[in-house]
Amino acid sequence: MHPRAPDNGVIVSPHRMEIRVTYAETDAMGIVYYANYLRWLEMGRTEFIRDLGIPYKKLEEEGIYLPVSEVLCKYLVAAKYDDILIIETSVDFIRRASIQFAYRILRKEDGTELVTAKTLHAFVDREGKIVRIPQLLKERLKF
Repeated sequence: MHPRAPDNGVIVSPHRMEIRVTYAETDAMGIVYYANYLRWLEMGRTEFIRDLGIPYKKLEEEGIYLPVSEVLCKYLVAAKYDDILIIETSVDFIRRASIQFAYRILRKEDGTELVTAKTLHAFVDREGKIVRIPQLLKERLKF
């Protein structure tokens, strides 16, 4: 289980996962194509939520969705073919009907920070109407 912050209950310790850059994710120079980082952010937050014991599929089955409303991605150093990367995901903040995730993507070999990013998500129902944070998620984050 992740450590909790005493003041607002939001998880402070980032979830970490590893991936290896595949040939298909790179351009002719062996450098990762920029849009692949967005896929990796999705993988990071999906596993973060799963680690809380709430697979994203379960949220969808209950009619709750988390569309991305904003993305900020700062590219610092290029990842390359066959690099092993660490995707760190944490929660920046939670509001009544939204959540912001923060990310760092690091090269495992030397710890170089490659990307920092943030994604803001609204909680919506099947019709796209804004709803409050699901109670189960609120409880798991101690919010």
